[in-house]
Amino acid sequence: MIDPRTLRDDPEAVRASQRARGEDEGVVDKLLSLDTRRRSSIAAADKLRNEQKLLGKQIPKAPPEEKQQLLATAKELAAQVKAAEVEQNTASEEFDQLFRTLPNLVHPDAPVGGEDDFTVLKHVGEPTKLGFTPKDHLELLEGLGGVDMERGAKVSGSRFYFLTGVGAQLQLGLLNMAIAQALENGFTPMITPSLVRPEIMAGTGFLGQHSSEIYHLEDDDLYLVGTSEVPLAGFHADEILDLDDGPNRYAGWSSCYRREAGSYGKDTRGIIRVHQFDKVEMFVYAKPADAEAEHERLLGWEEQMLAKIEVPYRVIDTATGDLGTSAHRKFDCEAWIPTQETYRELTSTSNCTTFQARRLSVRYRDENGKPQIAATLNGTLATTRWIVAIVENHQQEDGSVRVPEALRPFVGGKEVLTPR
Repeated sequence: MIDPRTLRDDPEAVRASQRARGEDEGVVDKLLSLDTRRRSSIAAADKLRNEQKLLGKQIPKAPPEEKQQLLATAKELAAQVKAAEVEQNTASEEFDQLFRTLPNLVHPDAPVGGEDDFTVLKHVGEPTKLGFTPKDHLELLEGLGGVDMERGAKVSGSRFYFLTGVGAQLQLGLLNMAIAQALENGFTPMITPSLVRPEIMAGTGFLGQHSSEIYHLEDDDLYLVGTSEVPLAGFHADEILDLDDGPNRYAGWSSCYRREAGSYGKDTRGIIRVHQFDKVEMFVYAKPADAEAEHERLLGWEEQMLAKIEVPYRVIDTATGDLGTSAHRKFDCEAWIPTQETYRELTSTSNCTTFQARRLSVRYRDENGKPQIAATLNGTLATTRWIVAIVENHQQEDGSVRVPEALRPFVGGKEVLTPR
């Protein structure tokens, strides 16, 4: 959540952020009203409790003729305190519930608009030009013996799959290459839980607009994660970190699960938009003053990985209406997909400022030893979807696929994948 002081001291900044996101700015006035009611109820309850305390000291010392009246007053005061505490709890709960629906404030430089209103920051490489009619990733992978969609559907339903043979090698190779790079840059590798408690999922901001995309196990009241960002954000919940030597950086390897509600008919062929995939995700805890510089570093590490798979890509500054609840600013790297003749997202990196850490109570000590809220950031290093960009951009006319040089050591030294 945002800092409540920002709501009180600069409500117009919150309204402007809501407008930029395309969200209801009227929620700001509702929150201000609830905050006033909440703070007044707290003050009233405190005043009555203080009166009750003073009266409690007077009763033992009072003359017998006054004691009965004081006891009656004490009884009436106790009822007033109880009623005031009920009002305090009700007002606080109503404020907290609405306040938690408020998304993070957007970065002032983020482009305003919806999904298609992003700003292209740069292009790297020219779109791949093939001297023949290209095959799409599914046709290529099936020819290589790298995927089995039919049996995936038989076993688990639509948009599930088996990666087989070289398909499995490509995924494992990609993720191992991502972990190797993360280690080189000081990240701690982590294999994270796939199931998390509701308070952790809510703490990361994923139970808002996109809650319909999350698998929930009702009998256990646990959620399947759509990214290791979620368990990594909860890893230090209710802790005070030592950030004096710089950010804490983790690289989480996880299977990810998404219902993809509302996307039927869109990208349902192959492995572009599926219910389960694997990913290596960078996650960082930093001091808020260091967050923007760390965000640029995360983008740089993503581009370092993209260079290793030798595909053309562009970097976009995501528009405010497409940021997601927790993000202050988000950069995506999109690779060129020849058969679609367009760019598709491969990586995403978000600066979530103190939004998640405030919900999860993750803090650090400032130079005076006082606990302060940390900032959190995340960024993709590799996912199953990267296989799509690799095979389509490096395909040969005979259906074989050239393996990018940096990836070869991670797939048994193979230089070319040949059809079966």
